Amino acid sequence: MAGYLSESDFVMVEEGFSTRDLLEELTLEASQATTGEVAAFFVANLGAIVRKHFCFLKCLPRVRPFYAVKCNSSLGVLKVLAELGLGFSCVNKAEMELVQRVGVPASKIIYANPCKQIAQIKYAAKHGVQLLSFDNEVELAKVVKNHASAKMVLCIATDDTHSLSFLSLKFGALLKSCRHLLENAKKSHMEVVGVSFHVGSGCPDPQVYAQSIAEARLVFEMGAELGHTMHILDLGGGFPGVERTKVRFEEIASVINSALDLYFPEGCGVDILAELGRYYVTSAFTVAVSIVAKKEVLLDQPNREEENGSALKTIVYHLDDGVYGIFNSVLFDNICPTPLLQKKPPTEQPLYSSSLWGPAADGRDCVAEGLWLPQLHIGDWLVFENMGAYTVGTGSLLGGTQTCHITYAMSRVAWEALRGQLLPVEQDEDAEGVCKPLSCGWEITDTLCVGPVFTPASIIEGRKENEMWRMVRGWGLVCGKLRSLQESWLHRGLLLWSSSLRCPSAVTFTAPSCLGTSPRDFLLPTPTCTL
Repeated sequence: MAGYLSESDFVMVEEGFSTRDLLEELTLEASQATTGEVAAFFVANLGAIVRKHFCFLKCLPRVRPFYAVKCNSSLGVLKVLAELGLGFSCVNKAEMELVQRVGVPASKIIYANPCKQIAQIKYAAKHGVQLLSFDNEVELAKVVKNHASAKMVLCIATDDTHSLSFLSLKFGALLKSCRHLLENAKKSHMEVVGVSFHVGSGCPDPQVYAQSIAEARLVFEMGAELGHTMHILDLGGGFPGVERTKVRFEEIASVINSALDLYFPEGCGVDILAELGRYYVTSAFTVAVSIVAKKEVLLDQPNREEENGSALKTIVYHLDDGVYGIFNSVLFDNICPTPLLQKKPPTEQPLYSSSLWGPAADGRDCVAEGLWLPQLHIGDWLVFENMGAYTVGTGSLLGGTQTCHITYAMSRVAWEALRGQLLPVEQDEDAEGVCKPLSCGWEITDTLCVGPVFTPASIIEGRKENEMWRMVRGWGLVCGKLRSLQESWLHRGLLLWSSSLRCPSAVTFTAPSCLGTSPRDFLLPTPTCTL
């Protein structure tokens, strides 16, 4: 182990217990406190982060992960990710200072902000941070003047029109501007070593990654023509942090693997990076908040009454934190958090129309409404899961708590896996988003099929000698989940093909029997080349 994280940094959860048990114990202690002052607190399952990392390595074996510090800068998260060997993506001086204070070397930091303050560029130069991003001439000129030895990564715009956040409105150079920027960098003797992009958070279409990778390939071609030695491709972020999303992480990984194989094949000398935030921390954090006030509001609906004959009412609960603090996702991501009751109510207890509000004197500080909850009381605790992204360090400026206490926990299985850098065999009951082994059946191909990826003509030019192999290998891009297994069959097909005396219209061979009870044949299309 590298020594970033030790057992004293977290609570060891032994076999038979879970982080939920720890949460219940902590809420009980808080309720019994004699001070009478309560505050929201987090329980962070570091083991979930470890599992997410092993899942990432399994699904994207060629990609080197960097953690986006802005997503959650809590010390326990930084330590466990540093222990796992991640790099760190920072957007300002404070984040670079924090990461280096943990002990992360400057070589593992990328200053990934295309809009940097001059003083912070100088800080990066002084402290050895060499990798910086840019997307315009003004930013390039600032770096040339204040950090002449920097290695630049050109950030390009993407089609993020369907994403929840539209980063290309603010960041990223258009493809038609890239040559001009690369020429200016060359004239300024500034080395451009790679290309980055970001599809935006909550991107529902994995093919946007494929299109962005194809466009990055074009920029690589431009850079090579102008004399830049480009060897870094940064895939950015946008990866989901929970399973309940329109597009699962494994599907995105499938598309990325296929596109990388086509545009940046293994052995091409390009280092593939990704900047992940939500993916690592969202499901690892659970928050408990206390009810500090409540009131009943009668609904003005004539001729309508409850079953017991009383007037219809809704109950308004006030929590000790709100949308200007840990529940900011309500404002920024349009998410309606769903509470879990810390105490399970009796099944016969009636439910009431309810809403949850934060402590700010602001009519927009509504955490959730339209809920049906049993009668709750001041001092009761509500639990919210999947609260790890953009919640820590965003204390309310309008009446909420500035910081929330975090209790870090990890199972012994996860700790041993971290120490040995091995995938845990057991999964505890809190596990979410764990990569499950795929069957070798064909039932998954309908849902994980990857469409054809557009190939720019300039990439194909000069590589016609590999055209036949491209066509055969293209079948391996159809279903990324079975990619490695399929390519071994395609090699066999290529051997059969090349051993023929003439170029046949079709060649068939039988797939392994593990794919089903009946053999399946691959049909290889007629190539355009001649043998």
